[in-house]
Amino acid sequence: MNDRQAHKRAVRAAFDRAAPRYDSAAELQREVCRRLAALAQQHPPATPPARVLDAGCGTGYALPLLAGLFPRLFPRARPHFIALDFAPAMLQHLRQRGDFPAHNTALLGGDLEHLPLADASIDGAWSSLALQWCDPARALRELARVLAPGGSAWIATLGPHTLWELHNAFATVDINRHVIHFHPAKAWIGHARDAGLDLLATDQHPTHALAPDLSTLLHDLKTIGAHSVGDERRRIPLGRQAWARVAREYEQHRRADGLLPATYDLILLALRKR
Repeated sequence: MNDRQAHKRAVRAAFDRAAPRYDSAAELQREVCRRLAALAQQHPPATPPARVLDAGCGTGYALPLLAGLFPRLFPRARPHFIALDFAPAMLQHLRQRGDFPAHNTALLGGDLEHLPLADASIDGAWSSLALQWCDPARALRELARVLAPGGSAWIATLGPHTLWELHNAFATVDINRHVIHFHPAKAWIGHARDAGLDLLATDQHPTHALAPDLSTLLHDLKTIGAHSVGDERRRIPLGRQAWARVAREYEQHRRADGLLPATYDLILLALRKR
């Protein structure tokens, strides 16, 4: 098994384990979905979409948003949704939701870098906080491949300042990588253009997860599956003294309201297939 396969296997396992508790700790993820929905409303498709892909749907929070969005933009629009995720347990929990449009939604397991969809088979692609786990060039090529000409894509992903507080705190105790490398907006835009996707709009700004202490922040990361973000070759646990030093270092970021932040360097993109 090569490093890429091992990474994918670890990511899938992490999100499978996280699925039962994901919604309890995913407030930031829900806020990002709401922001992406606002971007989609500002940059709607040129024509009513017939098929819309939710790429990396997780437990399906975005589906009711999308089901309400398109009829507002196009009163007669009733698109068919394809909810795709890499983790089977996420799709299982989506099935248990009571608020998603089950009558016109197909659930599909699949890899964002190898979408199990035909060329030019969808009119809109939505992806919120999923593509950062992928190779940007591969994932954007796949989205472009399955989009019909003129089709729209709305993407929320993460930039290089994501979890910088955590990175700096761990850097005081060892040289291992505890946070994955996130690609800058310039790279996402360049790969999108190379794939045949024109940029309609972009926005980048930090948003924050908050917790009363570092232990809770790390627990929440684990609960949403994002704890598998470092160097997967490193499995030597930190000792008590090292953890205490990390916690002391992180304390410098405590806010006036008493909470500790974890920064998410949010990148929003609205794209259109040439």
